[in-house]
Amino acid sequence: MARSRSTERSSGRSPEPVPSAASSRLAWLTPRRKAATERTRLAGEAAAEAARGTVAEPEFPAHGDAKAAAFFDLDNTVMQGAAIFHLGRGLYKRKFFKKRELLKFAWQQAYFRMAGAENAGHMADARDSALSIVRGHRVAELTAIGEEIYDEYMADRIWPGTRALAQAHLDAGQRVWLVTAAPVETAAIIARRLGLTGALGTVAESVGGVFTGRLVGEPLHGPAKAVAVEALAESEGLDLERCAAYSDSANDIPLLSLVGYPYAINPDRRLRAHAREMGWRLRDYRTGRKAVRVGVPAAAGAGAVAGGAVAAVALQRRRR
Repeated sequence: MARSRSTERSSGRSPEPVPSAASSRLAWLTPRRKAATERTRLAGEAAAEAARGTVAEPEFPAHGDAKAAAFFDLDNTVMQGAAIFHLGRGLYKRKFFKKRELLKFAWQQAYFRMAGAENAGHMADARDSALSIVRGHRVAELTAIGEEIYDEYMADRIWPGTRALAQAHLDAGQRVWLVTAAPVETAAIIARRLGLTGALGTVAESVGGVFTGRLVGEPLHGPAKAVAVEALAESEGLDLERCAAYSDSANDIPLLSLVGYPYAINPDRRLRAHAREMGWRLRDYRTGRKAVRVGVPAAAGAGAVAGGAVAAVALQRRRR
């Protein structure tokens, strides 16, 4: 056999291909039947591959997992715009402060909608404005008003896509919390109205049921959210590797990095880039490039009620 192969190489002839078992079995078939058999083979391989993929992909969210939960940022993740700005507009309508302060709130809301992301300086300004407004008011009074403001300004601004994600966790028997820099009283109202488990939010100091105009610590923002979620997970017996977190802002990267299932929802530019680099899941419920920067609807929402015209003017000045 060796001499035969040597002779073939020296003569320049290629050795005859050795027929495979598969080709031998197909040799007697007509071209039409050969094509049909090939399609059958491909169909079988595709079905086997799909079955392997189904097995490899775990169910999410996992049903009946008592150690799993989900944590949702609020502003621009669950709701269009910032809760504190909507709260300010509602309080203005109830004559909690003057028109000059309304102008400030309107501009802050317009800036937030244009940027499509949180800005630490503007969030701090909004916080200080809100604290000065509620100083001396009773907690019970603000909570009752917050219920009305939710119906007036917030209910129609919940992103349906994000709401569906939260509901999927609830349907799986998991607990779901809002985690936000908004006042905890406002966050708790929104969580309850959406049927969520509860909320983590910024705590304003009160003495004898009356707001002092100061915070307990700092706003629940950025790394503080991760600290709060870690503490909650420990007290609730959660395994963070089995938990999910959702946010639109790069400020929440510490929170998103804490869990096994991070999602970037309506992400700002920095978070989108980071999520792609890390292989995180992305969801965007905004429509069109302009909406990505402004929010949906861009022009309509600001003009509906008292103070809306001011916000619309501010938007017009900023519009590109």
